[in-house]
Amino acid sequence: MSQGIDFSCPLPHPANGVITLAHGGGGSVMHRLLEDCFLPAFHNPLLEQELDATPITIGGTQLAFTTDSFVVRPLFFPGGNIGSLAVYGTVNDLAMQGARPLYLSAAFVLEEGLPLEMVQRVVRAMAEAAHETGVTIATGDTKVIERARGEELIINTAGIGVIESPWGLGPQAVRSGDAIIVSGDLGRHGIAVMAVREGLEFEQSIDSDLAPLAEPVLRLLYQGIELHCLRDLTRGGLASALNELAVKSGYTFHIEEDLVPVREEVRGACEVLGLDPLYVANEGRFVAFLPDAHVSCALDLLTKAMPGTGPACIGHVLPERKSWVSIETAIGATRVLDMLSGEQLPRIC
Repeated sequence: MSQGIDFSCPLPHPANGVITLAHGGGGSVMHRLLEDCFLPAFHNPLLEQELDATPITIGGTQLAFTTDSFVVRPLFFPGGNIGSLAVYGTVNDLAMQGARPLYLSAAFVLEEGLPLEMVQRVVRAMAEAAHETGVTIATGDTKVIERARGEELIINTAGIGVIESPWGLGPQAVRSGDAIIVSGDLGRHGIAVMAVREGLEFEQSIDSDLAPLAEPVLRLLYQGIELHCLRDLTRGGLASALNELAVKSGYTFHIEEDLVPVREEVRGACEVLGLDPLYVANEGRFVAFLPDAHVSCALDLLTKAMPGTGPACIGHVLPERKSWVSIETAIGATRVLDMLSGEQLPRIC
């Protein structure tokens, strides 16, 4: 096993006034950056919703609009690469608003010295992922930067889709008593990327959970499942997503650790590395809030749409308006599930 691996992003010193990796980790430091810098500068009602994709109405048609940037290292990892990640990640943001994805943009920042063969592999993967998800890459841009770290490739995307949900999805729609379900097992993406980056080997290989989510979400909507809120579980994992939504909804969320699906090989890797799978990033999983009466049907539909992933109901929304997340641990104790300051594993999406 590699030595000297740093599994956490350092907190910035208040007096430094500089950006650190923690500012991009999906935790409380990143949220302070948004609240102190970007949201005040770009103040408007659309942006202040802070959704994965923003609903906009043009000519009577309700659309979802999103943008994302991808900086994963290494560029290729078990189960995918930065090209497929860029397409699926953008499509998944649109899906969290119940949107059928239509068009994507793709802008590439290439480092001088990057092998052309690697660029071609990434572009082919993007084309295949776009075909699979039914989206058209309609526009793009390319820039080249001077050599710095070697084999650097950054992709920025934007996506547009038509919203198919008959009601608004978001934390404002969460209700007391709602069930909380996850679409499948957690933590595989973060562990898969980190293992390749650091040259780690485990008894059982771990592939990323990278997958498109639009089709499973649309299947739920078309079958009449009353979805209230969706969030894909990327940076900061399940714990960070739940904390964000608890604050925005104002409710208390309670989950049970034993009900959260984590594969044994991922749990074992996390134990060895001192990581908590609840905070490890995913790229093909989402959390959903819906009435208890719809849980059984929703889990059945997700099992058919995403075979082998093991969707599960992990908890409920409590009536208390405390804006936090509690978890019942495997030993029966209850504690607050905090949001991390930064991220356990930097640059994995």
